Amino acid sequence: MAKRPAAGGTGESLFAAAGMEAAGPLADRLRPQTLADVIGQDHLLHGEGPLARMVQAKKLSSLILWGPPGTGKTSIARLLADATDLEFAPLSAVFSGVADLRKVFEAARERRALGKRTLLFVDEIHRFNRAQQDGFLPYVEDGTVVLVGATTENPSFALNSALLSRAAVIVLHRLDDEALEKLLSRAEAIERPLPLTPEARQALLAAQPWRGNIRELRNVLEQLALRTDSPLIDPAQVDEVLREAGLPALAPVRAAPAAATPAGPDLRPLAEQVAELERRAIADALARTGGNRSAAAKLLGISRASLYDRLAAMEGLPEFQTTV
Repeated sequence: MAKRPAAGGTGESLFAAAGMEAAGPLADRLRPQTLADVIGQDHLLHGEGPLARMVQAKKLSSLILWGPPGTGKTSIARLLADATDLEFAPLSAVFSGVADLRKVFEAARERRALGKRTLLFVDEIHRFNRAQQDGFLPYVEDGTVVLVGATTENPSFALNSALLSRAAVIVLHRLDDEALEKLLSRAEAIERPLPLTPEARQALLAAQPWRGNIRELRNVLEQLALRTDSPLIDPAQVDEVLREAGLPALAPVRAAPAAATPAGPDLRPLAEQVAELERRAIADALARTGGNRSAAAKLLGISRASLYDRLAAMEGLPEFQTTV
């Protein structure tokens, strides 16, 4: 049976007809090629940021990259290896076990004997149990590998204290509106401007915590293109697609904030910065669950006992009336 042509009789997809068909996966073409291309993590990679200083000195220590999904942990690790002339050896804690670790350590030892050091990147490092985490220690201590672990979980809860004492915790920020706009603009520079009215564009970026996942955003745009013959997509059409996909409807478009003087680097001790981030995360979870500690613990991915301990250490959060 002959393939049915798309609207217009050319056989092109709607994105191709609009000149937006990618020559390859958009996510791959959006992947940063240098550390300067990484979006949304200027506090780490520019000026006096900790990673910027390490790259400038060509001395990379073991790290734990902690942040939400899609904030660039894997890309940053790969680019750090490039910038410091280390062999990049990626590993996923979800799909790897003791045998895989032994192979990686043996290859790193052989590489080191030839004068080449190894950056071992472990994605979702919190998935390894305590004994497996302890297995990294001798190889980190003797310099066989520079360990860079990535996690979405609070390292204070998810990782061994022995491992944490040998690695610097680096906190990645969730992509804000400005970073998302840069990411979308980069996608448009690669392809073509997306067929959104200015109001729809602003509302769409504000509607979901895309977390840098431009592929998910593009999927929504594909659905929008299927629902209109108009060359431009307005907020009402965006709203309809989000509702049909079971996603929250658009919030009213927010007024642009007044320009502020850029803040300088945060010079507080790292432990103090991490404690503040932890407090904010707990406060946000309690706010979203109406003060229910059990539900908040589940949302945070920690046990209820761990949440109780943190609240006790913080002397509670007086702004919240909590329940069990």
